[in-house]
Amino acid sequence: MAALNTLLLLLAALAIPGLINRTRALLAGRKGIRFAQHLYDVRLLLRKGAVYSPTTTAVFRAAPSVTLGTALVAALFVPVGDLPSALSFEGDLIAFTYLLALGRVALILAAMDTGSSFEGMGASREALYGALVEPALMLVFGTLSLLSGYTSFDAIFSGDAVNGMQLVVVLLLAAYVLVKIVFTEAGRVPVDDPRTHLELTMIHEVMCLDYCGVDLAYIKMAGWLKTAALSVLAADAVAATCCPRWWAAAPLAVLVTGLSVGIVESTQARNKLARNTTFILTVAALAVLVFFTGYLLQLNIGLQ
Repeated sequence: MAALNTLLLLLAALAIPGLINRTRALLAGRKGIRFAQHLYDVRLLLRKGAVYSPTTTAVFRAAPSVTLGTALVAALFVPVGDLPSALSFEGDLIAFTYLLALGRVALILAAMDTGSSFEGMGASREALYGALVEPALMLVFGTLSLLSGYTSFDAIFSGDAVNGMQLVVVLLLAAYVLVKIVFTEAGRVPVDDPRTHLELTMIHEVMCLDYCGVDLAYIKMAGWLKTAALSVLAADAVAATCCPRWWAAAPLAVLVTGLSVGIVESTQARNKLARNTTFILTVAALAVLVFFTGYLLQLNIGLQ
């Protein structure tokens, strides 16, 4: 069952970017690229060697492998519906959060290692947004732990987390916050635009300007895994309210993230950089509200 769980996570990681591209093309009224184009692009990158600047050190060369490794291990903690995850222990939600943070730190250090002013700007922005979004992520995990009484993803989504209709609302709000966090963690509109070519406005993409070949492929795959892990957690929270089964959570993860990101990128412009902090802090404030609501409901405080 753990093998099936891992397979579904990998399939979600591969399907979400394709659904985003197809949704964006459909809403724009154009043919667009094929569903699996991102897989062909990465296959091409994997066939190429890597070129390194003489100014970089081992930090730059190790960062893609560290980023991919941390994203993969973090994804192994995530259950799909009622399936057991490949890795599980008490407190694994903390390990999940800081594995993602370790991957971010590796890329930030690599960007600074190049000595480029553009990549340094991207690194500073990534560090700021990461510091702002992590409290929101931890508060969502704290809410899920509070409602279930467990600190492991497997136990949280075992089917016993929901004990009443009031908690259903809290779980749906927690899932909404997780989807909003995906926009920041994955570097999507309105926080960032992976399609931009303007160094002064880039965030994630500008940190990868000096990467090519297999290293760039590793970074792209790490982004897919991170997006899939957060999407599956959001789908698990939604599925826990009605049907906590893997056959419901797996397609829900792909549809919710793929459609929401595709629709937002087709209908909204990217934020000005000054507004990104407001956007992320708003998500964090909503996470605080969700946590406080869950806490009051756990205390059985009636509102007159």
